[in-house]
Amino acid sequence: MEFVDRLLTCADCGGEFIFTAGEQLFFFDKQFKNDPKRCKPCKSKRSGASAKAGTGPAAAGLSRTETRTECSACGIETTVPFKPTQGRPVLCRQCFQTKRAPTTGALVTAAATAELVAGKAGDPSAVSADLLAAAQAPLA
Repeated sequence: MEFVDRLLTCADCGGEFIFTAGEQLFFFDKQFKNDPKRCKPCKSKRSGASAKAGTGPAAAGLSRTETRTECSACGIETTVPFKPTQGRPVLCRQCFQTKRAPTTGALVTAAATAELVAGKAGDPSAVSADLLAAAQAPLA
């Protein structure tokens, strides 16, 4: 099929724009049924106006899901920004933060392991007592 450039009229500004043969080939490959209605400047204005306002579902006018539920750890009533799935624990903000906090222990353990691997394990005074205690403590 041979494509040739065509002149179309913009639905917004009423100006004419060229629907190029390459664009027609793209539309054909994507199996689009309709020709474009807007010129590139009007199309970018139209799409750019919504993108500048923000992103995500809240910017599109959709409300964020807030679900009232009970915390699996402490039992207080809380709201979460998602719909809980069955079988998975739901934590309030405070319980979530305390559960998340021990990840710094892994960094200390990694530092202790690095010192041991570096060859300082032969001299116990070279490895600090804090790092050894952290390396031996079970992670919560």
